[in-house]
Amino acid sequence: MRALGFVSQLNLRCFIFNFAELLSFMTTINPCVSKLFVHPMKSLDRVAVEQATFLQSGALKCDREFAILDQAGNFVNGKRNERIHALRSQFDLERQIVALAIQGTDRWVEFHLQEQRQALETWLGEYFGFSVQIAQNREIGFPDDTVSPGPTIISTATLEAIASWYPGLDVEDMRLRFRSNIEVSGVPAFWEDQLFTTAEQTVEFQIGEVTLMGVNPCQRCVVVTRNPQTGEPYPNFQKTFVAKRRETFPIWAERSRFNHFYRLAINTRLPASEAGKTIAIGDSVNVLPLHPEFNINILG
Repeated sequence: MRALGFVSQLNLRCFIFNFAELLSFMTTINPCVSKLFVHPMKSLDRVAVEQATFLQSGALKCDREFAILDQAGNFVNGKRNERIHALRSQFDLERQIVALAIQGTDRWVEFHLQEQRQALETWLGEYFGFSVQIAQNREIGFPDDTVSPGPTIISTATLEAIASWYPGLDVEDMRLRFRSNIEVSGVPAFWEDQLFTTAEQTVEFQIGEVTLMGVNPCQRCVVVTRNPQTGEPYPNFQKTFVAKRRETFPIWAERSRFNHFYRLAINTRLPASEAGKTIAIGDSVNVLPLHPEFNINILG
């Protein structure tokens, strides 16, 4: 069974029962990057990009490069302050300009991230009601997981499946809630759950010419339960998510990595050799076998 690569410790009876389903996937799988996002300032709005370059740390250039901190040095984010949900932002990455507005208004205020940082901090402090400072880290940014600071990856089909669990929400709502960097199309729902294995190993995969290492499924927090633009909570969001995630758990996923089912999207790392390389919309995604003597890969 190890010859199946990612299908580790798979129950044989379960495998045989689902083999016809897997074979049907094999004829339609064509994984490729369909969307790329960076979030220049942690917890603020995303920027859609056509391509993205990897830093030495494994993070994407411009992703979470800036963060808002309170006077104690804590992040001002959705976990600690719900007001951040109503703060709209637009970024000009080349000119280092951020434009801010409060949800429901059309009054935008622009700041240069370097030359007008004090003015930016003053404006944000007045909005939040306490003093803040803007921190910058060009090397790794400010990821939640500093051990695996690479881009998070999810499939379009997964977002569509999850949206179907919640009346009134659609796939774009899910994109805004889960804030993944890389979105893959041409695959079934939860395809990305093959991009990790047991805690002692990683799963290598390629996007275009870049090799990445899938590490673990990302643990979610309270932020995804809220409307990303108003902060209003969706009733029983987490309870529904956990129940449906358990119900739809794919046979190719490593069950030992789920101490609970409130996990979605994959955390990644980058081998040092890949720093400086670029991925782009349309790049193919290929999962590499766990062992070089094996060349069987069922889901991509």
